Amino acid sequence: MSKPLSDHDRKKQISVRGLAGVENVTELKQNFNRHLHFTLVKDRNVATRRDYYFALAHTVRDHLIGRWIRTQQHYYEKDPKRVYYISLEFYMGRTLQNTMVNLALENACDEATYQLGLDMEELQDMEEDAGLGNGGLGRLAACFLDSMASLGLAAYGYGIRYEFGIFNQKIVNGWQVEEADDWLRFGNPWEKARPEYMRPVHFYGRTEHHPDGVKLVDTQVVLALPYDTPIPGYRNNIVNTMRLWSAKAPCDFNLKDFNVGGYIQAVLDRNLAENISRVLYPNDNFFEGKELRLKQEYFVVSATLQDIIRRFKVSKFGSREIARTDFSKLPDKVAIQLNDTHPAMAIPELMRVLVDEEKLEWEKAWDICVRTCAYTNHTVLPEALERWPVDLFAHLLPRHLEIVYEINRRHLEVIAAKYPGDNGRLCRMSLIEEGGQKRINMAHLCIVGSHAVNGVAQIHSDILKATVFKDFYEMEPHKFQNKTNGITPRRWLVMCNPGLAEVIAERIGEDFIRDLDQLQSLRKYVNDEAFIRDIAKVKQENKLKFSVHLEEHYKVKINPNSMFDIQVKRIHEYKRQLLNCLHIITYYNRIKKEPNKQWTPRTVMIGGKAAPGYHTAKMIIRLITAIGEVVNNDPVIGDRLKVIFLENYRVTLAERAIPAADLSEQISTAGTEASGTGNMKFMLNGALTIGTMDGANVEMAEEAGEDNLFIFGMRVDDVDALDMKGYHAEAYYNRLPELKQAIDQIAGGFFSPKQPDLFKEIVNMMMHHDRFKVFADYEDYMKCQEKVNALYKNPKEWTKKVIYNIAGCGKFSSDRTITQYAREIWGMEPTIIIPSQCFPTLANICHVGNGTLRSVI
Repeated sequence: MSKPLSDHDRKKQISVRGLAGVENVTELKQNFNRHLHFTLVKDRNVATRRDYYFALAHTVRDHLIGRWIRTQQHYYEKDPKRVYYISLEFYMGRTLQNTMVNLALENACDEATYQLGLDMEELQDMEEDAGLGNGGLGRLAACFLDSMASLGLAAYGYGIRYEFGIFNQKIVNGWQVEEADDWLRFGNPWEKARPEYMRPVHFYGRTEHHPDGVKLVDTQVVLALPYDTPIPGYRNNIVNTMRLWSAKAPCDFNLKDFNVGGYIQAVLDRNLAENISRVLYPNDNFFEGKELRLKQEYFVVSATLQDIIRRFKVSKFGSREIARTDFSKLPDKVAIQLNDTHPAMAIPELMRVLVDEEKLEWEKAWDICVRTCAYTNHTVLPEALERWPVDLFAHLLPRHLEIVYEINRRHLEVIAAKYPGDNGRLCRMSLIEEGGQKRINMAHLCIVGSHAVNGVAQIHSDILKATVFKDFYEMEPHKFQNKTNGITPRRWLVMCNPGLAEVIAERIGEDFIRDLDQLQSLRKYVNDEAFIRDIAKVKQENKLKFSVHLEEHYKVKINPNSMFDIQVKRIHEYKRQLLNCLHIITYYNRIKKEPNKQWTPRTVMIGGKAAPGYHTAKMIIRLITAIGEVVNNDPVIGDRLKVIFLENYRVTLAERAIPAADLSEQISTAGTEASGTGNMKFMLNGALTIGTMDGANVEMAEEAGEDNLFIFGMRVDDVDALDMKGYHAEAYYNRLPELKQAIDQIAGGFFSPKQPDLFKEIVNMMMHHDRFKVFADYEDYMKCQEKVNALYKNPKEWTKKVIYNIAGCGKFSSDRTITQYAREIWGMEPTIIIPSQCFPTLANICHVGNGTLRSVI
């Protein structure tokens, strides 16, 4: 059990962790015991650790409820413009600690659990991650929700309540094995089902065109059941809502066909409808054109738009009647942000609602649609772009196909008028790709149907305008913007690295938590011996703590004085985990060649999941584990080099690993990583970056000073030039002896003596069809890693660079990103409200007047 804080520690920690007042602690203990008794129906004799976690979660949740109701009531009364962030992924991780941080309850809960004879960390470890995302895109959505609440925006996250999130990864004999992520098995204390807002979603059927409009008939109905999760802002009393839809079969599902005696089968077949929200597709940066996935995309969009329009109609200031019918005001009251093309169906669906159901003229409806919707692009990789077969569309969503065709007809008319005779341009810009199988290009649909299109880092936005969307940019340059991604400093500093947050707060106060630009003022401490010492000490403590975790899980002895060199992200060829492997092998060979030299010791950790169908990515994992087996068991190497594959990388593991990192590996081929956000998390937590000029690395170098990052490799222009000239891997292989040695070892079975041919495919790929040009950056990467080693031997100079990096992190707060979305895309103004009485008692905040709750939610 963790010991209670000493008076000194308690004084230090009060600022960031909130006050542990006697009344607070007493109330928390009472509520904890009440929930254990009444909610969980247990006493202390039979309660398990999980029961205690649930009791604590419900106790903390109680502190959200009043604020949640009040916030929604406030939005209902004031009728502000609302933003709807629609995403197929929300990678939330755990909720308990984040809620305590944002409500300033951490110290009080620590003290209460201690007095109850329980260990807070053990209880937190009982919570399942909400793994409803694959990687960057889903985690970005989660950070955005935190920032939107913290900035006082009337915002809603809309997505799918997957019964099974991203798979759990087990490493068995060096191979990735997937296990279903049954995260709801024990229940989820943070969600509230809202069956009263259930919505029907229609699939299949056929269209009938009548004089008074279009009718969809003979559809299959699936019900969308909403589950709401509270999203607390940082200490501002605001609690927004994330609403996730679950699929339910209607009661009469398959029974209306009165197939005699088929009753049992009809009830069993309800599963078919409910499969829509069963499982998250585990692909990152890859399009898999399956019918179930298209169903998921339309399911979330249809249910969400019904909700948006219902709320628009009733949210008239001072009235609860269905009053608002003038849809020309929709763009003044509603902003819809499409997180990639996955929710692109929102555009034809909004048109269908406005034209078919609300009987608007097409031109009027289209103007409303474009002014309401905006689209964020997340990748330039061609295999990731969604292109749905027209025949699948025709089968599943016949009316939407008609609408897409009409959008395209009018779109092509505009192009033809502006560029007469330019048939090539018409072909390139069409929403429909002709050829073997006709397909709908969803990115083109999003651009045409939105008033703003943004990339997620400056270099990415520039590449979009110059290449993938060049024709669209030439025609409508005003639509294209940049919004560089960010991360929430609440989870990614205050929560996961309280030691560092404290050291910073001692120097500059704690306002940086809601205004991360204030970190700039740390530059004046860059030569302050005490500050340098404090920063280094926190890093060492984090490394020791993570070492204990690693030794428990991997049975490898860790040298906590070694450099912790970490690459954690989805396994993908473009992210170039293979380049990292080549460095490990080369460093291993150098130590073996001169074992008596003073080598900088390293512990290299690589983690991340491979999509289950992505064979090459799974082979890359097998190679990493194979290298580890050889390196970690070589007595000549000792503790100078260790290689660990971090199993089941997820939000919760990131929160442990990132604060312990010395070196952050961000080594994608220039022009392939749209932004990256892990790069920002490492930077904020005091790691130095080795990376290419790709994604947000470019802006990180600008903010911290390029001298304070280890930048290497080709720039985008060099990659383009090499493409023109032709990339020949053999030339590098023949010219660089250390590269040749490493490749020969992989190919010859040095790392797989029992299966010498195990890695032949990987070698063949690197030698003959490597789209991401690993060898082209090998030499510069190795030289750059030598600079890293040299600097690490000088801890003081290393830490000075760390301070410059932390001080340059202000730009990479998701608060800045969201402020820019709000002002430049949504037409909304954030408010940083810090109410004078920031934490009214529960009794005060729970007072709900005038029966106005009916339409609040």
